[in-house]
Amino acid sequence: MLDRAREVELLVAALDGGAHVLLEGPPGTGKSTLLRSVASERAAPFHLVEGNAELTPARLVGHFDPAQVLAQGYTPDVFVDGPLVSALREGGLLYVEEINRVPEETLNVLITVMSESELTVPRLGLVHAEPGFRLVAAMNPFDAVGTERISSAIYDRTCRLSMDYQSAATESAIVALRTPGSDDAWRALVVELVRRTRAHRDVRIGSSVRGAIDLAAIAARLAVMRGVPADDWRAGLDAALVSLSGRIRMHESAGRRPEEVVRELYEEVFGPPPSDGSATDGAPGEA
Repeated sequence: MLDRAREVELLVAALDGGAHVLLEGPPGTGKSTLLRSVASERAAPFHLVEGNAELTPARLVGHFDPAQVLAQGYTPDVFVDGPLVSALREGGLLYVEEINRVPEETLNVLITVMSESELTVPRLGLVHAEPGFRLVAAMNPFDAVGTERISSAIYDRTCRLSMDYQSAATESAIVALRTPGSDDAWRALVVELVRRTRAHRDVRIGSSVRGAIDLAAIAARLAVMRGVPADDWRAGLDAALVSLSGRIRMHESAGRRPEEVVRELYEEVFGPPPSDGSATDGAPGEA
């Protein structure tokens, strides 16, 4: 993986050492990609669970098929394995995204499994974890509300791997992979713009590299539609406003709109508007 050799090494060592792992980092830092890469190398079964308020214990563990229960009763054959039971039976990796959004009763199921390496399912019995079973969870440290749901019991049962944003060179390479044909120098400026959103005094949460990918792709399309050069200043500004204004989160005390900050940073990186004065102000479509 690009720029993630250390993280790959640490994750593999933790998993091989029998540990469950918590990946903690901002959105767009490659947590899912990292784990998929490691799972592929290990040839281990991989089960992905999206963490949200709808993830009940039943959805995680599995359920008895109602129609089959009427015909055969509560037998093991009519139990439909959920991702957790599948990972336990197969000795695979269970990856829980956004674990800080998972309801507490569902987290309690995961805590039990991490502690005991087994799970008791009503009417089904005891499901033991086969060798190789590991739980890997991911969370966004910027989500202050969700983070409060992560108890010390989770941290005590996991090894924490903190992931920060990639380097500028790596982010530029990622954008190049997703938007082939873009000019190297212009693409570097796009990445610089996105990286500056993470350090702006008025911004609480900046954009991930996904913002740079979208900006580059939209700007290229706008240039074709408008019949202007690929690095056209106005097309780039409109692409930046569309791609970044919804991704950044402002400090409540800033008293500014995201579009204002995007425009400010865009002019810092790409220079002031062309001298003919026809550059647009504010968001696309604004008066």
